[in-house]
Amino acid sequence: MQLSDLLFALIGVGALLAGILPRVLERRPLSMPIVFLLLGMAVFALPLGLPEPDPLAHPKLAEHLTEVGVIVALMGAGLKIDRPLSPRGWKSAWRLLAVAMPLTIGAVALLGWWWAGLVPAAALLLGAALAPTDPVLASDVQVGEPTDEEDSEDEVRFALTSEAGLNDGLAFPFVYAAITLAGTTGLAWTGEWALTDVFFKILVGVVGGLVVGRLLGKLFFRAKRDSLRLAKHSEGFLALAATFLAYGLVEVAGGYGFLAVFVAARGIRSAERSHEYHQVLHDFAEQIERLLTVLLLLLFGGAVVTGLLAPLTWPAALVGLALIVVVRPLAGYLSLLGTPGHHAERGVIAVFGIRGIGSFYYLAYALTHAKFPQADLLWATVAFVVLVSVILHGVAVTPVMRLLDQWKLRTRSVTETR
Repeated sequence: MQLSDLLFALIGVGALLAGILPRVLERRPLSMPIVFLLLGMAVFALPLGLPEPDPLAHPKLAEHLTEVGVIVALMGAGLKIDRPLSPRGWKSAWRLLAVAMPLTIGAVALLGWWWAGLVPAAALLLGAALAPTDPVLASDVQVGEPTDEEDSEDEVRFALTSEAGLNDGLAFPFVYAAITLAGTTGLAWTGEWALTDVFFKILVGVVGGLVVGRLLGKLFFRAKRDSLRLAKHSEGFLALAATFLAYGLVEVAGGYGFLAVFVAARGIRSAERSHEYHQVLHDFAEQIERLLTVLLLLLFGGAVVTGLLAPLTWPAALVGLALIVVVRPLAGYLSLLGTPGHHAERGVIAVFGIRGIGSFYYLAYALTHAKFPQADLLWATVAFVVLVSVILHGVAVTPVMRLLDQWKLRTRSVTETR
């Protein structure tokens, strides 16, 4: 038996299960990421001669695989949000980005340095990698497919979707700060960092994504020639064209491509908000995202059983648990005080800050651009957090969201009968 034949069979089984499981697991306290994580662990634990999927041994491969997974998920997230962009309508997203994320980065960095014994640069990298919520593994708590109704989304799903769409780009300045700190001493670099990595790169990401999205929106929906009005032909693969175009152009221009992809998706959506072509684009992006998620989770499961968690220490594990059960819930809830919704909704938003593929990307990116001590401990800690998040949130999300939906229905019924 050749290894390539075994890999083809494994990919085929994974793709088949990716089509079956979302319907089989619907409304059950078990998520698709859990199943594929366990499948990856089982397959790589067998004596099949599979190569070890070690991200430390293959940092560039880990970086680019997770990179593609994140940007495809960002396009899907941007396309499916119905609510138009506005300061008031997106208030919960702005609060989560401006308050919860910096608080989380600071708290995890402090705990990583003081408790887990990481050097300052590595501690800051740990905080930056673990702060963003994930657009790849958080589909169970995100809004559904694109619709014609701008106010159809509940606040919980909207906040978690918009946060995951935006914070994957906005965490990058802190990753760059960690990279710079790893190669220098003192704080003389902070001025240039603020100007370049914070202001300039975010500005280029937003403006570049907006320009690409608006131009593609005009091409898709308003081109003068029928042959160029691509929405008329309903070709879903153009979601990938939009994703890679926005990401590649903005990265070449020196901006944040993650941010550009999400903004470009919003630009395409705003060009013709209620057109059925958005559904076609979203469905194609979701299918590609699902296949990439299967691959990444299989590899992650394999990495877990082949020793990725071996360097994990008890202090580092406690930092990871503190992030999931204390830091994120507390920072998220505090950031949402004064935003629309009941305190129960704010609590659900704060708790379900799922960590995933984006954290792996930031860590892989930083470790290929600078030398950090205890890189194996960083990988083990991030992998532990993602593992716990996938299992804990994956088991809890269905019953919690069902209870929340039932509570909202009862509240609405009581209000209407008065």
